[in-house]
Amino acid sequence: MSLEVLAERSAELFAKGFGEAPRWIVAAPGRVNLIGEHTDYNDGFVLPMAIDRYTVIAADRNSLRQVIAHSDTTGETASFSVRPPIPRGTPGWSNYLRGVIAGFQALGRKIGGFNAVIDSEIPYGGGLASSAALEVATATLLEVMHGPALPPVEKALLCQKAEHDYAGVPCGIMDQFTSVLAQKDHALLLDCRSRTPQLVPMSDPGVTVLIINTNVRHKLAEGEYAKRRTECETAARILQVPALRDATLADLEKARPRLDPVVFRRARHVITENQRTLDFARAIQASDWPEVGRLMYASHHSLREDYQVSCAELDALVEIARSLGPDQGVIGCRMTGGGFGGCAVCLIHTDAQRRLTRKFEELYEARTGNHAPIYSSRPGGGARVLKP
Repeated sequence: MSLEVLAERSAELFAKGFGEAPRWIVAAPGRVNLIGEHTDYNDGFVLPMAIDRYTVIAADRNSLRQVIAHSDTTGETASFSVRPPIPRGTPGWSNYLRGVIAGFQALGRKIGGFNAVIDSEIPYGGGLASSAALEVATATLLEVMHGPALPPVEKALLCQKAEHDYAGVPCGIMDQFTSVLAQKDHALLLDCRSRTPQLVPMSDPGVTVLIINTNVRHKLAEGEYAKRRTECETAARILQVPALRDATLADLEKARPRLDPVVFRRARHVITENQRTLDFARAIQASDWPEVGRLMYASHHSLREDYQVSCAELDALVEIARSLGPDQGVIGCRMTGGGFGGCAVCLIHTDAQRRLTRKFEELYEARTGNHAPIYSSRPGGGARVLKP
């Protein structure tokens, strides 16, 4: 579904639910991370791109000093007061709205009540930043309702804080920065320490990104994310560096006798992944597709063996990609997102897309018994106002 059609659908849903056309429609994209996994909260480098799948909010003011928001994805309606302080509440997805509104109030903005319909084509729990898209869409709505617009970096950080404080997820900055700052036909090489984005052109129409959803989400994902973050902080403390971004493999080897073997492996992943991300950006710019593929497979191996955040279903997709290989149009493949399910990202030659999509669907179902939804995407642009 195109963004225009999604916006029309959200407007129709709003009119049906609230008896009038929405005054505003805003959209924010999900993202897929091409490489640089679990490096963002270690002050490292990531290379995401926005996907052409969006969360859309259609809205208008009300006189109730309340937010009444209906999610077409879940079928639930959230209702809560905008009088500060705004508490956490139910349904769970409403906390993303609550946190962003609280962030605007902390800046001195007076936020009035509004009605909203939320519609999305970003799969929830698939590692494609559906929560960040909802936060950024909410922030974009509040900008047009209660301007002026925030500086882009400030907006992304406000949304990140909302996820920390209201959803309880200690995420890095990648998801929100991508949803705010992405530009069409570019990936975003993001230095997570300086918060400096560098646009990396990805305009070759001969290369397409496939996002393959395992259709599984293992329950230990959230707890293990926090555990990995703690392990990285432990490694940095023992290595006496501000963050693993500042460590080298030589530093790590020297400290090996003082490190728990698991902590050592976590640190090794982060240090090598940072270098792979920088190398990948250069390879993309040079259209060095064999090197791009090598780095993607090396990243997945490190995530599976050293960081231990893959799972059988993700491994199956990467093994299928390897078996198909360059001769059938596959450049490279790796898990993307936090892990323990979700999606794999695969770079392919565009002329092989239809054939490869069928192959992945058939071979994955044969191996796992699960169906794998597959999306293709070009690098998209960031959040935007669609109406007025």
